[in-house]
Amino acid sequence: MTNFDEISEEFRQPGLSIVVPVYRSEDCLRELVDAADRALAGAIPDFEIILVNDFSPDGSWRVIEELCRANPRVIGVDLRKNFGQDNAILTGLRLARGKCVAIMDDDLQHDPAELPAMVERIKQGYDVVYADFRVKRQRLWKNAGSWLNGKVAQWVIDKPKDIYLSPYKVITKEAADLICRYEGPDPYVDGLLLQVTARVSQIPAEHRDRYSGRSAYTFWKSVTVGARLAFSFSSRPLRLVTWFGFLSAALGLILTIVVICYRMFFPEDFPPVAVGWASLMVAMLLIGGIQMVFFGILGEYAGRTYLSVNRKPQTAVRAILNRPLSAESAISRGSAPPQEIGIGDKSDL
Repeated sequence: MTNFDEISEEFRQPGLSIVVPVYRSEDCLRELVDAADRALAGAIPDFEIILVNDFSPDGSWRVIEELCRANPRVIGVDLRKNFGQDNAILTGLRLARGKCVAIMDDDLQHDPAELPAMVERIKQGYDVVYADFRVKRQRLWKNAGSWLNGKVAQWVIDKPKDIYLSPYKVITKEAADLICRYEGPDPYVDGLLLQVTARVSQIPAEHRDRYSGRSAYTFWKSVTVGARLAFSFSSRPLRLVTWFGFLSAALGLILTIVVICYRMFFPEDFPPVAVGWASLMVAMLLIGGIQMVFFGILGEYAGRTYLSVNRKPQTAVRAILNRPLSAESAISRGSAPPQEIGIGDKSDL
């Protein structure tokens, strides 16, 4: 007769899963795992850490292999190429088994000691709890980019005005499962979360100095995130094009009536020699430039639609170490076809 009290720990749902996208962080990972162990040992002892190596060019994967050998709580995932931070996060979310799921960076600027308080806020009925960094220890242009992306999110996806879309957050397993249904090639985790829930909160948190190295997040990547938010989760930019077209047409009609009336009532002010060439060229260049911007917006939508229709893979996994149950079926959503995933390239540690 089966004794259900002796079920292996592998089959029990952890209280918390921590998903960490990894890139150029070989010097940070050991301290990150140790910090999580120290912070959660008493508050949330049953947790797991999912380290997703986004084809890091340094020795991050080697360190992840060592951590998996030494610590059964650590799950290592190796991607076949660099897919981007949000793609790596969704890969980790599909493997997460915890009742709550934390998403944090790999550089220890996000302190694991904040996790118990964030989980407690989740228990008050929220689906997402962000860490609100009042003082951010990062470059000025990154602060400016975060502010701009926040404003874009307010307009595009109706982000609450007082919520900071922090990369450090805790979400419920239900919310994680909902956003993992997304199969497009360019996910944006915060955009997906705000599409599936309005139960969002935040708590004050300290933004620490980077433990080692320097950030690989460039200005261009920040612009890419903003574009992904603007063009992948709303049609409002297209509406902007439409309204500007109506405005231009109305303005052109008004100016046409003004010119005709002026010509009829003040014919002496129109000499036989053509005048106004410079102002005409300026107007044409201005309108032409605006039209090219709007063609770019339309092209961005068309390009993203083309990639989605052609099922560009969201991710492709090379190996999973200390794999959780049902890893194959979970990871296949949004990924390359199963025969290309190669989950079994590495044996469990």
